[in-house]
Amino acid sequence: MNSTASPATASPPAYPLFPKSEPARAAVRVRHDDLLDFVAAVFTTRGLAPERAREAAGALCYGDLVGMTSHGLVNLTRLYLPLFDEGRVDPLAEPRVLADLGAAVLLDANRALGLWAAGLAMEIAAARAATYGVGLVSVRGGTHLGCAGHHALRAVGHGMVGVVASNCGRQRIARPPGGAVAMLGTNPISVAAPAGEHPPFVLDMSTTAAPTGRVRQAARQGAELPQGVLAGDDGAPVTDAAAFDEGRAHLLWLGGAAGQYKGFGLGLAVEVLAALVPGAGLGAHPDAYDGDGGPNGRDDDIGFFALALAPGALREGVDGDAATLFGALLGCPPTDPALPVRYPGWHEHRRAEKRRRAGVPLGADLYAELTSLAAATGLDAPAPVVER
Repeated sequence: MNSTASPATASPPAYPLFPKSEPARAAVRVRHDDLLDFVAAVFTTRGLAPERAREAAGALCYGDLVGMTSHGLVNLTRLYLPLFDEGRVDPLAEPRVLADLGAAVLLDANRALGLWAAGLAMEIAAARAATYGVGLVSVRGGTHLGCAGHHALRAVGHGMVGVVASNCGRQRIARPPGGAVAMLGTNPISVAAPAGEHPPFVLDMSTTAAPTGRVRQAARQGAELPQGVLAGDDGAPVTDAAAFDEGRAHLLWLGGAAGQYKGFGLGLAVEVLAALVPGAGLGAHPDAYDGDGGPNGRDDDIGFFALALAPGALREGVDGDAATLFGALLGCPPTDPALPVRYPGWHEHRRAEKRRRAGVPLGADLYAELTSLAAATGLDAPAPVVER
């Protein structure tokens, strides 16, 4: 059957082998709209215009909504507010068009908050695709954009295919295969597409074996990592998540020992698309040689690649073919009847539907952080959902 109904047994963790998407100590559930209101209000206290703050809040809360908690609200006080406080984000920045060829635009984000600016880039790309069938917005001068999948999904809202990629500016986290110095970032890429009556397809992945956010999430939870994520300088596997930030291990590429050149190649492809094309900060640079092998540089002058494709402008029947493609995958006979076949984005879509209804689960420590932040900024913390 091609039904999209979700059996009770069809909800594996968002990230197999990593900490589960549901907080270990889910102290409270908070209405999604209340979280958006609170985060938007926090961003306005840092000088961001209300409409931009609301867009940024949606991008940040998306992580908790779909279960990518390592890229959600946990980063509000650890990543985004420090960017404002250190002057690395300009809340009043006005992105500037440097070149406009119709279907292709070069944009300087001027240190605007990436959570908002990446969405702007995709909206411009979609508008151009509506005219030309394809729209590309190449961005330099960006800052951290959060979940790339959130921004790629904006194209799906226009009935289009979206592709988003980002380098890490001049921050170097991963070493080339055989290299002794970190030269590239985790360099995420996302592809999103309509799937007919089924949940949208959303591939959202780092090109390293895991993003640093998930490694640090495991460290906070005291959880071990599977082999193939970290390695020591001697090449031996490291499963202690805390070893990464302590400098005792480095992050590996997607594909592990046998396939690391594929992950490295994808990461380098993102560097070309997202940084080389717009002229953003490059990870691989001679000044990286001064490092000690571990992470170095800062994630400033990040580059984005936002592409929107309108296949319906080229031919008819695309929507029906999409329904056939993804419906066939959902109907594929599974090897284990308790685990039906699903594609990237399916579980996240269903999880988001549930959390919009029942509230977004927040761990006790995270909710305490938000409560403390509310008190420090003179705001009301988002209230827990009252169970009835």
